[in-house]
Amino acid sequence: MEEEVTAFRIQLLYLLTVFLGKPACQALHTKCFNLRRYLLWLFYLIKVYLKRNSFFILHSCAAAIISGTELAKQIHKEIQRDVSELLCQSNTRPHLSVILVGDDPASHSYVKNKTKTAAALGISSETLIKPTNVTQEELLELIDKMNRDWKVSGLLVQLPLPEHISERAVCNAVAPEKDVDGFHIVNVGKLCLDQKSMIPATPAAVWEIIKRTGIDTFGKNVVVAGRSKNVGLPISMLLHTDGRHERPGGDATVTIAHRFTPIEQLKRHTCLADIIIAAAGVPRLITGDMVKEGATVIDVGINRIEDPKTGKTKLVGDVDFEEVRKKASFITPVPGGVGPMTVAMLMKNTVYAARNLLTH
Repeated sequence: MEEEVTAFRIQLLYLLTVFLGKPACQALHTKCFNLRRYLLWLFYLIKVYLKRNSFFILHSCAAAIISGTELAKQIHKEIQRDVSELLCQSNTRPHLSVILVGDDPASHSYVKNKTKTAAALGISSETLIKPTNVTQEELLELIDKMNRDWKVSGLLVQLPLPEHISERAVCNAVAPEKDVDGFHIVNVGKLCLDQKSMIPATPAAVWEIIKRTGIDTFGKNVVVAGRSKNVGLPISMLLHTDGRHERPGGDATVTIAHRFTPIEQLKRHTCLADIIIAAAGVPRLITGDMVKEGATVIDVGINRIEDPKTGKTKLVGDVDFEEVRKKASFITPVPGGVGPMTVAMLMKNTVYAARNLLTH
């Protein structure tokens, strides 16, 4: 430990030199031993804390990268404990039913990831696949059947759906108490009224990242780039609502931008923002010159673009990661940021639904 402390002393003196200047640092070194010792141990404890909380990935002179993968692992452990408790209390295992329409490769990949994660956490699941030409009436009949099946804790219909099927009609057909996607009009309404409800998985993931990372939202300026009903709007509701209510909010001042917000106007808002949440579905929309020093940037975007160097398809977010990380204090990567947390929060909703079904 002595060698480690000596190394930290050198690092600390270097940091003090950078921030206080050499003369001030020399004076501190010779005249303020107790303060130096205090700062040394403070620095050491911070290092130990960050080592234990490995969802932070630190890089010199850049933002702390928030690993959604590591945070999701924490939630997975909590879910496994909850599943074990349910089995002990009522011999009930949470069950997730997924309805998948058509043969969209991305949708099939997402569903496979969800059911794989469910299995790893002790949640049983099934995937009901229907052809693209399934009628809306047939789909609604299937949903009604799943609603009445007491073995089904959570039910979701993978979006998007074929054009001849109304997504709103389908989302509203799922029983609110089984609606683990949180898209039913009742759950949306409760969310807006600060009441406990199923919160859509992606907004819940963003909110959980903020809380678990310890990022303060009270009175802060937040810009949400994107106003979709399933992501942008719920995120805005979670962040701006009252922290004293039944479903506590973030008490932030929230600005919502969208596709008709001129880029210069968006930049004026983001340059004032303490927290930027990019959920517009536009590759690298948020650039380095749009972010103020020390801001938190959470990237919800998942965009597939061609890598000019390799010619292969790669995933990028709505944030210019390499440029923005030079100015931000915290940033989420793509992939490995919001994505793993979204699946984790969906699993958490499934357990929540299973528990509610037992008590009601």
